[in-house]
Amino acid sequence: MQLVIVSGLSGSGKSTALHVLEDVGYNCIDNLPVSLLPALVAQIEIHKDDQHKFAIGIDVRNAWQDLQIFPEMIRTLKEAHLPFSVIFLDSQPSVLIQRFSETRRKHPLSDAYTNLAEAISHEQELLEPIRDASDQIIDTSYLTLHELRDLVKERLVGRSQSAMAILFESFGFKHGIPVNADLVFDARCLPNPHWKQNLRPLTGKDKDVIEFLEEQPTVNEMYTDIEQFLTSWFPRYQANNRSYITVAVGCTGGQHRSVYLSERLHTQFAQHFHDVQVRHRDIAKHKKN
Repeated sequence: MQLVIVSGLSGSGKSTALHVLEDVGYNCIDNLPVSLLPALVAQIEIHKDDQHKFAIGIDVRNAWQDLQIFPEMIRTLKEAHLPFSVIFLDSQPSVLIQRFSETRRKHPLSDAYTNLAEAISHEQELLEPIRDASDQIIDTSYLTLHELRDLVKERLVGRSQSAMAILFESFGFKHGIPVNADLVFDARCLPNPHWKQNLRPLTGKDKDVIEFLEEQPTVNEMYTDIEQFLTSWFPRYQANNRSYITVAVGCTGGQHRSVYLSERLHTQFAQHFHDVQVRHRDIAKHKKN
């Protein structure tokens, strides 16, 4: 038996995540009142030795009193020794506002006296107990629909139980640190190709930028230190039953230094781990500007 609890902010992709789980064989129940979770758990416990898979969607449509008791419900699940995980989908308020504006959908907490920004802020407060109790937080701010589907599959159903999925993610500090990052490395102290006129429009995947950065001793020093740190600690995370880890590397804009280091780390660790991916969060912003 497997149980996945899916929650998140309205507009962050919770319905998409549930659809993905339904497509791969989960019995999905959306908008379950938290107060009914113990009764459902009692029923699931009867079948805990079979191959049934359940996914439960819990969101802000619950009464706020129910949302407050979510941590207590999690303790109940742990005491029952049931295999379960909690995934929380998050997104930046500005992105959520844009999504609601584009779809013309109404936020569940907005009304004649509460505008969209206020509704999102209130929702963040109400869902904080669930967010704090979650095993995985996925920031969907810069994910396309297809990327979100792939990430949910990879995190929850697309790997063997013994494997640890590794994601190297480049980003720009001026756009904020990825909320799903487990380890963060700051490359802003390294020589910046941005100040080279011929390199400014390029990224860390381009040959000229790569050659420039490889000529800098401090870049190689930082890469070596990060590589040695991860080589030492990845096996220990994996030995502790860690199913995934996100390593975020940031520079100022997320175009050159962080991209170069993430690509180089991905190439190195893909030789030793089965599931290693690389993602560049802010390159798209650079191309649009």
